[in-house]
Amino acid sequence: MANVTFKGQPMTLAGGEVKPGETAPDFTVLATDLSEVSLSDFNGKKVLISVVPSIDTGVCDAQTRRFNEEAASLDHTEVLTISMDLPFAQRRWCAAEGIENVQTLSDHKNGEFGQAYGVLMEELRLLARSVFVVNTQGEVAYAEYVSEATEHPNYEAAIEAVKAAE
Repeated sequence: MANVTFKGQPMTLAGGEVKPGETAPDFTVLATDLSEVSLSDFNGKKVLISVVPSIDTGVCDAQTRRFNEEAASLDHTEVLTISMDLPFAQRRWCAAEGIENVQTLSDHKNGEFGQAYGVLMEELRLLARSVFVVNTQGEVAYAEYVSEATEHPNYEAAIEAVKAAE
């Protein structure tokens, strides 16, 4: 199980850790228009899933911007940012910040994604910072659980994993 802290405090993660080589768990989250989006909607495509505690914080903002920039050069890849933020807040933030290459999705309704990927911090009901890459066969090709939720993920390793995935 991944060990994650938030501002130095240990967090309890609900669900099980996913590992490369495993079938990526399906999940359903909400888009900014409140429609349901599932991982299975992207069958046959590569998917980079960027997970942030809250889109309105500095590191989460930077992480989403970085993957938004990278997304333009990733062929046949969907880039998703998932948080517990309300869909309305995600839509407002994306419009204000000009984010167009990343789809922001909310796990606020039932925490299904957070539990399926082992990133739901029980103490805060926020998602732990992490990055997952799912290949075209629906397998986890890359998984990073950032040990301190206020720190950045390894952007380069995630991008390389997307480029290497089939």
